[in-house]
Amino acid sequence: MGWLLDPLKYEFIQRALIAGIAVAAVCAVIGVFIVQRGLAFLGDGLAHAAFGGIAIGLYLGASVDNAVWLAIPFTACVALGIGFVLRKTQLRGDVATGVFFSFSFALGVLFLGLRTATDRQVSVEDLLFGKMLLVTPSVLTVVVIVSLVTLFVTAAVWTRLAYAIFDPELAALSGVPVAALEYLLLIQTAVVVVVAVKTVGVVLVSSFVIIPAATARLVGSTLARATLLALAIGVLGAVIGLFASFHLNTSASATIILIHSAGFGLALLWSRLRR
Repeated sequence: MGWLLDPLKYEFIQRALIAGIAVAAVCAVIGVFIVQRGLAFLGDGLAHAAFGGIAIGLYLGASVDNAVWLAIPFTACVALGIGFVLRKTQLRGDVATGVFFSFSFALGVLFLGLRTATDRQVSVEDLLFGKMLLVTPSVLTVVVIVSLVTLFVTAAVWTRLAYAIFDPELAALSGVPVAALEYLLLIQTAVVVVVAVKTVGVVLVSSFVIIPAATARLVGSTLARATLLALAIGVLGAVIGLFASFHLNTSASATIILIHSAGFGLALLWSRLRR
């Protein structure tokens, strides 16, 4: 019990735990639809788009916290651009994402390089790898609100979104607004990724979206079951990883992802043995 209770004596651990659970939960639920749609590369692409948006905000003189607000519309536009290319051309999702991925990240590097020595100092390492243990109360509030709103909206359109993702052609014939739902999913993913970058960083955020969802796909027979499993895997991995990182003195985000990866390995082994 001491292993669990000792870290909770510190307020920064309490904030990190809440933020980690919120990010893991919403990323896992969104990730199930992203993986089912075959857009696993999307999370990584939008994370790098967020980097470009944050860099533009920093160039305009905003602080890192305020630059996130500029990054949200920028990343949402990139998500819509990916969706447009995906729907209107013959290019696959990974190709469309790769184009915007490269453009956004290069734009971020360009604008960071244009800043002068007198501008506010920025830790690029924190942007890339995150600092979950340094989550401020204001950032925590934004993370929790965005997570709750996203989960609520996803639950509200659950049936139609699942139909649109599983069989878009039949769903369109049935009157389901497939294009609108796909764009909604892309925008939600963009907002979630930008907010999550504040806690887990540009490089690692896509793992929170993909790994729990991929693990759940291996063992879940239906979309509903896979979503519940992804939610449980994401949250449990976040809790275990955070406490383990505290005792091992390692990166919280990286430790959580390693826990998630271990879960994926076990699920893969179990699925192979079951055959």
